[in-house]
Amino acid sequence: MILEMKVPSPGESITEVEIASWLVQDGDYVEKDQPIAEVDSDKATLELPAEESGIITLKAEEGDAVAVGAVVCLIDMDAAKPDGAKSESVKKEETKKEVIAEKPKEAAVKTYATGSASPAAKKILAEKGMESDSIVGTGKDGRITKEDAVNAVPSMGVAMNEENRKSERKKLSMLRRKVAERLVAVKNETAMLTTFNEVDMQPIFDLRKKYKEDFKNKHDVSLGFMSFFTLAVVRALKLFPDVNSMIDGDYKISYDFADISIAVSGPKGLMVPVIRNAEILSFKEVESEVKRLAIRARDGQITVDEMTGGTFTITNGGVFGSMLSTPIINPPQSGILGMHNIVERPVAVDGKVVIRPIMYVALSYDHRVIDGKESVGFLVAVKEALENPVEILMDKNPKEALEL
Repeated sequence: MILEMKVPSPGESITEVEIASWLVQDGDYVEKDQPIAEVDSDKATLELPAEESGIITLKAEEGDAVAVGAVVCLIDMDAAKPDGAKSESVKKEETKKEVIAEKPKEAAVKTYATGSASPAAKKILAEKGMESDSIVGTGKDGRITKEDAVNAVPSMGVAMNEENRKSERKKLSMLRRKVAERLVAVKNETAMLTTFNEVDMQPIFDLRKKYKEDFKNKHDVSLGFMSFFTLAVVRALKLFPDVNSMIDGDYKISYDFADISIAVSGPKGLMVPVIRNAEILSFKEVESEVKRLAIRARDGQITVDEMTGGTFTITNGGVFGSMLSTPIINPPQSGILGMHNIVERPVAVDGKVVIRPIMYVALSYDHRVIDGKESVGFLVAVKEALENPVEILMDKNPKEALEL
């Protein structure tokens, strides 16, 4: 019996995918649930598992755009497993051993003549201001001939070896193309502005130093910065609801809940999973959800549903060393908060100069929805909560807020 494998729907509104790569070859014997292909949609990259065991016949090429529901391969379920057929793990292990066993090729044997030049060649090279070791001779034993010298072209101070000047042309994945399309659309279709502020992170440093071990031991998750920033954002969204709104044609849609998108780096690039109903979550619940989503993104298991529907985004360029940036809005949202690296800087406190761990923060917003007053007020509210976390975010009871 021949099974027709069709492209499953990766999510709502997705009508086609692209075959990013086949993990098997035409005519291979595949086992049920074995990953046979990676497919790109405009939102994520997903693995396509074999629905049954048998001999596979591919019906699409890598790079092909295939409609959802279209047949991409056939599996002959009646075909017997070939003698000596090996699993993918065994094949990979054998390939690894073969690579290790390979001996490097011996370098070309050099002689006393290699790189030497005839008197005529030396004169020509001297007139060109070139050294004999900057070109490769074609004469016997690598000797530089007069013709070599005549054909030699001086470089701009550095001898160029064409073998080291390579380029590669590679088609962007459907996900990357969609991201590029959306980023350009944001710049062209929104009135995006960015406002900045700075946050003294010392109070959060003190809290983490005091409670991080107990928090980790009890909840099996670290007390990071994301829970503080997420809860500070939730509070600010309640104070300035326009920031938790978006435009839909001639209408403005506002939300009484906070689904916070968090930008994380995955194997296929930037992904933005969503923390649902962050307004009702505790420090422990936020940290646990951040950890869960980050692991799923890192392992390539994140789903389209987990990355759609956010109302506001937080992105942390500080983990890569960014001091300051103007983050681009994640459409159709109207605002995004950018976190950056924490650096000890001199600041004035009570008339004295002290050294404090300072983070610059940036809020990019759609000016069509959010006015300057709301944008600045929102960022100031975030700053106030982060600099006074015990009073504002923990109701003056850190142990209870951290569930210790």
